Amino acid sequence: MNIITNETLIKRMGYIAQGSMIAGLVVLVAGMVLSFNDPAKYFTVSMVSLIVGFGLSQVGIHYGNKFGRPPRPNELINQALKGMDRKNTLYHYMTPVPHLLVGPIGVWILLTRHQRGRIIFDNGRWKQKGGSLYLKIFAQDSLGRVDVDLQSEREKILTFLKKHIPEAELPPINAAVIFTNPNVTIDIPDDVNTGAVTVKITDLKEILRKDNKNKQLTQEKIQQIIDLFPEESQ
Repeated sequence: MNIITNETLIKRMGYIAQGSMIAGLVVLVAGMVLSFNDPAKYFTVSMVSLIVGFGLSQVGIHYGNKFGRPPRPNELINQALKGMDRKNTLYHYMTPVPHLLVGPIGVWILLTRHQRGRIIFDNGRWKQKGGSLYLKIFAQDSLGRVDVDLQSEREKILTFLKKHIPEAELPPINAAVIFTNPNVTIDIPDDVNTGAVTVKITDLKEILRKDNKNKQLTQEKIQQIIDLFPEESQ
């Protein structure tokens, strides 16, 4: 499998994550020191410091989960798909969506989540049951709107492809929601249509290999698509 990664972006965002965490901590400590010295005088300042510091720390945690210390999501996907045929090309932060797989099985958006606990699908939404309340509040561990993120990523890749490929010739856009935490349980019946494959990362290759039995794209179509993206890591 060919893997093309924007290492420059990963490094830059890692610095931003680290800087945001440090800045948030500094602001929080400064606000606490001022409030201890004169609570009445510096009440407003300490409250603003709390809000700003918490916001910066959340930005740091959010980007840290994606671009911080390994194993990062791109590395986990690489490991999970290790050994796949070289007709497949895996892009990390090189296309309109963070993780994209192009090969005989088609075009796949790979949307990662790191939550633990029990994952269900109810009334059109993915939901998380269990897990740590502390992490959900203070460590960006909430599942978020997976459905909205999927729709956004589909629109981004379709908009890009439509600029280069006639609409009648556009390939289907598949999607997989991948949970990378080993302490997750996916409790979604097979007959429930979520609009995406929902899978633990350890099962990702098996799911894609099953789809490979019914190839969706010809080599010519694959080449047409990968020609639109960078050919090597940056």
